[in-house]
Amino acid sequence: MARPDPGAVLRRLDSTRPEAASPLGWRCFQLGMFLLASSALLGGPLLLIALVLGGRGRQPFLADRVNAVLLLLAALMLLGGFTASSGWLAWVGLGNWLPFFWAFWGFQPYLGEAQARRRVALWILAGTVPVILTGLGQLFWGWSGPFQSLGGLIIWHLKAGGNPTGRLAGLFDYANIAAAWLALAWPFALAALMQPRQVWPRRLAALAVASSLVAALALTDSRNALGALVLVLPIVAGPANWLWLLPLLLLLLIPVGLASLSGVPAAIQQPARSLVPDGIWGRLSDLTFASERPLAITRLSQWGVALQLVAERPWLGWGAAAFSVIYPLRTGFWHGHPHNLPIDLALSHGLPVALLLVGLVAWLLIRSAQRGMATGAVFERAWWAAALVLVALHATDMPLYDSRINVVGWILMAGIRATLLQPSQPAQR
Repeated sequence: MARPDPGAVLRRLDSTRPEAASPLGWRCFQLGMFLLASSALLGGPLLLIALVLGGRGRQPFLADRVNAVLLLLAALMLLGGFTASSGWLAWVGLGNWLPFFWAFWGFQPYLGEAQARRRVALWILAGTVPVILTGLGQLFWGWSGPFQSLGGLIIWHLKAGGNPTGRLAGLFDYANIAAAWLALAWPFALAALMQPRQVWPRRLAALAVASSLVAALALTDSRNALGALVLVLPIVAGPANWLWLLPLLLLLLIPVGLASLSGVPAAIQQPARSLVPDGIWGRLSDLTFASERPLAITRLSQWGVALQLVAERPWLGWGAAAFSVIYPLRTGFWHGHPHNLPIDLALSHGLPVALLLVGLVAWLLIRSAQRGMATGAVFERAWWAAALVLVALHATDMPLYDSRINVVGWILMAGIRATLLQPSQPAQR
């Protein structure tokens, strides 16, 4: 058996390196993205090295006006920490934001070219394979942890049967977080399957990964994940396919809506439910009717209480993690966050922070779409779609509190900003 050639491996890693990226930083960045889904402690140190190297020899941080907005956000968050009602939690919670403002800037040299973004997207997809395998293993083969690595420094608490029971979680602590990762990887799996001029062995491998990812995503039993599957399709498929794809999606979604929504006459709803799998319309109707759960544990109640808190302290907020402290006092039920990122930002750090940060993300998405990213080459469309999916997920959940999701989210945004900073180029399909 031929031994691996380290030189060949390094040459492979060095290919498609952006001109602005250091060789060591580019290698660390790629390997970090591959390992990130498995563990933040595996991928994180490599990404930190890449981040430090990515800031060397650059124009000053404030040379980009977007960074000035981030600096203002950081100042407002720090100021709010001095008036926070959540005590030390307010300062710890800043770790979910302030380091990532730096990362948004420091990772851009690795993402300034389309071929580099394609390479990173494929590394994210490759790193998702262990999530899929462990998730299927826990559901169908009874795999159960904890599994340990590096002398117990890294522990995977894999639960046989899923977490919650019956729902795929894989290497993540909870099914909804696994669903968020799989949802952001789904556009890249679809792009890998669709990319032109691909030899059949690679296309078959891409088909196997894409189909297993869809199966795993469905097994998370996440309503957000089901929505992400549909949302991504027309974006990654591209405008050239909309003439037949959009009517087909509409044809498929009409019976789902009729089966799930309240107020639909039984004479129409029952035939629709006979066409749609129970697991789909059952979960969606649970969202519509708020099920049989107490009102205080529904998202509507969480949003209502959170908005009341925003109205009480609109300028600097209550401090990070304040919702988890105040909500039980007002309702008798505990929730760690209000399941909506803009509301959580306003509650924790004030309305100015929420409006600035949400506005910045919206501007990045809209401006990059105007520049053709959402309709350009297939992996460019996939990158934009992955960012959009992650933004959409934060309307009804908060997966960014998993560090791996947070890292990828800011890298996706860094890639979009790096695209906007490049001169306009003709789109490549």
